[in-house]
Amino acid sequence: MNEMQSPLMQLRAAYLRAETTPVDVVQDAIAKANSNAGRNTYISLQPDRVLAEAAALPHKFPDLAKRPLLYGVPVSIKDCFDLAGTVTTAGAKFYAQSNPVSSRDSTIAERLRKLGAIIIGKTHLHPIAYGITGQNPDYGDCLQPCDATRLTGGSSSGAAASVQEGSALAAIGTDTGGSIRTPAALCGLVGYRGSHGLAEQHYLWGGAVHLAQSFDTPGWLFRSAADAPVLGTAMFDFAVPEVVSMNVRIGIVGDDFLYDCGPDIRTMYQEMQKRLIATGARIGQTDVTAWADAMEIFAPIQAAEAAAIHQGNFAHLPSEIAERLQMGEDLAPEKLQELRFRHTRFRLRIEAIFSSFDYLLMPCAPMAALPAAADHSKTRPQILRYTIPFSLGGNPVVTLPGPVGGLQLVANRGADAQLLRYAAQIEEGLKQ
Repeated sequence: MNEMQSPLMQLRAAYLRAETTPVDVVQDAIAKANSNAGRNTYISLQPDRVLAEAAALPHKFPDLAKRPLLYGVPVSIKDCFDLAGTVTTAGAKFYAQSNPVSSRDSTIAERLRKLGAIIIGKTHLHPIAYGITGQNPDYGDCLQPCDATRLTGGSSSGAAASVQEGSALAAIGTDTGGSIRTPAALCGLVGYRGSHGLAEQHYLWGGAVHLAQSFDTPGWLFRSAADAPVLGTAMFDFAVPEVVSMNVRIGIVGDDFLYDCGPDIRTMYQEMQKRLIATGARIGQTDVTAWADAMEIFAPIQAAEAAAIHQGNFAHLPSEIAERLQMGEDLAPEKLQELRFRHTRFRLRIEAIFSSFDYLLMPCAPMAALPAAADHSKTRPQILRYTIPFSLGGNPVVTLPGPVGGLQLVANRGADAQLLRYAAQIEEGLKQ
């Protein structure tokens, strides 16, 4: 695999050959920042601070041979993570005005800095990360830098925009019900959400605003799956194998599940199956009728957990979000307990699928684009039907971009390292 062709490896090679400096890279990133039509990729951007950090980086890591994994890599971070000297807004002006300035970095920001990354700024998101479109009445809807007629998707909307515009080589997002996967698919990027629980093992939620703890997981948006092993290792500190077998079993969903899928998405899905078969994969259909109650389980638990976090502040948030929060607050404790039991059973059903398959492959969304300024009141449940089964399962997922939209490549919970390497190998195989 020629990983030197990936953006991350190209930058690393340029540093080693002294063809560029962190200051050069940051100046280029700042020049590209907020280049979408709404000028709102970032909620918080501090060019002077970032340039000073870039200038100090070679002195902080003087030994070329010992420079860390993300040395000089420009990254963005979703504005639900604290960054010293900024206010964490969670995408809502109410919190921008009522939250104090952060005195220290979140755990994930600290980790990025220790690994040599340069945090360009804090990015736009759907208010309180509770939405899939990237629409935001406080900070403006997030439009794609490459196409102002399309929304980025959300809730990690600015994360996707930052990578698409080139102000960040990789972006930190979060995924509760599809908030990394969806913008990645809609913006032609790779997305990775880690297995649920990995972030807790590494204490990565320190200084972060949750949406729903039962489903939240951090992850990355970036351009090339070849960079997935490095970025996954940087976040979760696991060892990714150098190579994995391509002779794998991949489960797919049938036409009964894909009834609302656009013809362009269906064609892409079928073409990817053919190409994977050519690499040695064996494809088989899996029965997903047991997923019918996924939304019925997911939505109330999500609402109840979000309501507990934002208690007392519902009226300061967009009305459709406030309504969901109120529904969550009104949920009877015994009903929530029943739903948690059903969640456990659903997770077991997802795990059972992986006794027959190594991976699952399915579309990330039934559409390839979300037109700007359109009515998307029905979009959220359409997309979530494709993404929340794996939120309930706690599975790691890599979104693979296609000519239109994107596909979810899903592994069993905890199999992140193998998934990331396999995704990288798929991308390399598709280039041949």
